Amino acid sequence: MNKYKIIMTGGGTAGHVTPNLALIPSLMKNGFEVKYIGSKDGIEKEIISENSIPYFGISSGKLRRYFDLKNISDPFKVIKGIFEAKKILTKEKPDVIFSKGGFVAVPVVIAASMKGIPVVAHESDITPGLANKLSSPFCNKLCVTFRESLKYVKGDKGVLTGSPIRDEIFNGVKLKGLEICDFQGNKEIIFIMGGSLGSKVVNNVVRENLRELLNVYDIIHICGKGNIDENLKNLNGYVQFEYVNEELPHLMKSADYIISRAGANSIFEFLALKKPTLLIPLSKKASRGDQILNARSFEREGYSLVIEEEEINKDTFLEKINELKDNKKELVRNMNKGKDKVGNDAVIQVIMSVIGRKK
Repeated sequence: MNKYKIIMTGGGTAGHVTPNLALIPSLMKNGFEVKYIGSKDGIEKEIISENSIPYFGISSGKLRRYFDLKNISDPFKVIKGIFEAKKILTKEKPDVIFSKGGFVAVPVVIAASMKGIPVVAHESDITPGLANKLSSPFCNKLCVTFRESLKYVKGDKGVLTGSPIRDEIFNGVKLKGLEICDFQGNKEIIFIMGGSLGSKVVNNVVRENLRELLNVYDIIHICGKGNIDENLKNLNGYVQFEYVNEELPHLMKSADYIISRAGANSIFEFLALKKPTLLIPLSKKASRGDQILNARSFEREGYSLVIEEEEINKDTFLEKINELKDNKKELVRNMNKGKDKVGNDAVIQVIMSVIGRKK
């Protein structure tokens, strides 16, 4: 019989769901029954349902930092979501709530606070997102991934835990990765991904430089849904995927270098795998700038190289890849010297502490 019940929440993007999935096996080993509250039609519903976790959908309004007429109606959706979440919590009686952020988490956290249920939240990026800023007053503890984040958390709620990492990431087999791509293994491999939806900027600069790159490397390119270039399908040494799931650990294991956006969940997986990485953070024009801060933190630690979108052209991109190759040993050495950033156990300890039990 399970000793505890936890309800997890978080959604809107895969980045608000993946860390929850990473924690679930550890939670179950520690005697937790796990259930989930998300939005009625968000990406989290599909991801969580695929993993056979009981799921409850609630109303969720998007909270925007910019002017939009929906800012008038969406607060009512949040209020509705609070009452829906409160009803679920009254029936389920969880011992604790774990929130990974995203707008759907706000009504769940508020409802839990109203019912006196302890809440632990987790922030992946250096600066808290809007949802976690709104949720923070209702949380008992806010776990953070970066040491720099602690200064943004009021009171004694902040706890440096690192990032939850999926166990399966460590189970990749290089030979399987080579087989999936039909590579011979006689060249170094660059693994390229532009976030869960793909990136036009990353895709374009990679394809613009393919001729030069393929003289030296084999390339695995995760380009996002609808972004396969049919004209390049039969190009030797270049393999495109819209999206990968089960294959991902094997592809990452086979890679010598990674080129990626700078979402916190992804870059901490690269760090855990000790992969030299060139980060291309999402521009401030299209975000709140969190990826830039993440990338610069990794650059300061000596884990990654960074090139910002505004700096990218054919020549600067190739120069950075050459620099990545030249600095491979130093980057790996720095990653090996760094403290363990796999945060699963640390987060579990925080969760156990707020329900009055030590692990």
